[in-house]
Amino acid sequence: MRVLVWGENHHEKYDARVQEIYPEGMHGTIARGLTERLGADATVETATLDEPEHGLSEERLARTDVLLWWGHLRHDAVDDAVVERVHRHVLAGMGLIVLHSGHFSKIFIRLMGTTCSLRWRQGDDRELVWTVAPTHPIAAGVPQPIVLAAQEMYGEHFDVPVPDDLVFVSGFSGGEVFRSGMTYSRGHGRIFYFSPGDQDYPVYHDAAIQLVLANAVRWAFQQRERVVPRIAMHRVNDFDTPREWDGSVLT
Repeated sequence: MRVLVWGENHHEKYDARVQEIYPEGMHGTIARGLTERLGADATVETATLDEPEHGLSEERLARTDVLLWWGHLRHDAVDDAVVERVHRHVLAGMGLIVLHSGHFSKIFIRLMGTTCSLRWRQGDDRELVWTVAPTHPIAAGVPQPIVLAAQEMYGEHFDVPVPDDLVFVSGFSGGEVFRSGMTYSRGHGRIFYFSPGDQDYPVYHDAAIQLVLANAVRWAFQQRERVVPRIAMHRVNDFDTPREWDGSVLT
């Protein structure tokens, strides 16, 4: 599996608290956890916003099986051409794992077709992440519940489409609940959204969170030719040969 962890890498540059929690960057910590848990089954690389083409060139995406995405303050800085490129690769079969405030990323909003808005509070809430689909591959071996002593609150209503699978639901010390782990399919691609992971808390150092992400990579990975679904014309009794439709009437 060829895995790419994309990080905005803004807080790590300018916020001393985040630098202390994530000295190798959030993307680096996530990548290290995946490397340790996936072992020889995967190669894990990182890319960041400030790289040319945000580190998401056509060649880079073509050799990526699963892309993890963490963004927060600089969603608008992501070039629309890169969003279009990522969107095309997801539809063609690349896995996508969207993390925490990546719910407001251009790519997630485009794939969901909704506002992706929610309630939030920065208040050191305890978060309990409950598994509600224990037989789902992403939940394999995950503690019930995952206990995060302090975390940013995300609460309902979360304006996203009804998921294919609801895997995790979180409860917070303020009383709110949130659909914190959901899967979607778009085109040939598999998508997982997972909310725990605010930059001010050491969430990605947590062994249970690392396990969820490793499981999600394995689930999102597909061994298949990457082709975007398209309209194809077939002549009568020819089931195997698609043709580009030129607007003429089928005969």
